[in-house]
Amino acid sequence: MKSIEANAISIKQYLSENGIQSSKDRGYYGIYHSPFREDHNASLKVDYNQNVWHDFGTGEGGGLIDLVMRMDHCSLHEAITTLERKYSRADVSTYQSANTPTSNFSFHRKNADSDLKSTKPSMTIMNVQPISNPALIEYLHERRISIDIARIHCSEVHYSVNDKPYYAIGFQNDKGGYELRSKYFKGCNSKDITSIKRNKDHCMLFEGFMDYLSFLTIKKLQNSPVDVIVLNSLANLQKVKNTLESYKSISAFLDNDLAGKRAVQELESIYKDVIDQSFLYSKHKDLNEYLCHKQQIQYQDLKKRSGLKP
Repeated sequence: MKSIEANAISIKQYLSENGIQSSKDRGYYGIYHSPFREDHNASLKVDYNQNVWHDFGTGEGGGLIDLVMRMDHCSLHEAITTLERKYSRADVSTYQSANTPTSNFSFHRKNADSDLKSTKPSMTIMNVQPISNPALIEYLHERRISIDIARIHCSEVHYSVNDKPYYAIGFQNDKGGYELRSKYFKGCNSKDITSIKRNKDHCMLFEGFMDYLSFLTIKKLQNSPVDVIVLNSLANLQKVKNTLESYKSISAFLDNDLAGKRAVQELESIYKDVIDQSFLYSKHKDLNEYLCHKQQIQYQDLKKRSGLKP
């Protein structure tokens, strides 16, 4: 697949198939929460007619290839390979945006096809260590995650992208790769599920690891008492369908959005005992947002009882 074919695939469709829906949709464009960084205000615009995106928070933008490179933190070659595996050439016309320009639109490279063979992977893991960086600890505080719990399940990962050093909270997946999170970055060096075995008949299914850490923080548990599967992306749901068959019951802690609801409905149509736990945080996007809200309310109540001014 050439880059011109890959960039012809609808960005809106690609995001939807990865469980990412627009926060606002105006028909010819949509506003999304950025899928590659923490973005509470929804500041990524996708122009459906031009089939391009622009992140107002970072100033970045481009075509679908550029978006996949940022979401997966991968090289140009790896991004096109990902799209080639997902879509055959025959599929491109099906997923093509109606008014997609036929030019090779990319903000990252001008001669994309000629550079494929020489492009090296952009991310390199340099060091993995216990969490100690003050900025990462502050980030966990902002997400209301217990530092002690985070240190049990996560690491401080130092990595480089095009020889520039970065660091983030790292959550290891079953491939040995890491889901990476910081205040300014959301991505991974390889995408896969994370499974935690306790040899139980019940399984808890989480969409992301921040929700899993939020559950442990709320329950004041260092580890889950039952088996856990963290999808690390709703797109990974297909990977675990055979595994889920071995459980007598499944508790689903998925996001309170259209993609999450559809995923629960799909699970309920396949398995006998699926417990949709999203009712516990029904007024919030996900379990972590619920945790943040809950702790903020507790803090405000404490200030009122102590007589402190807001």
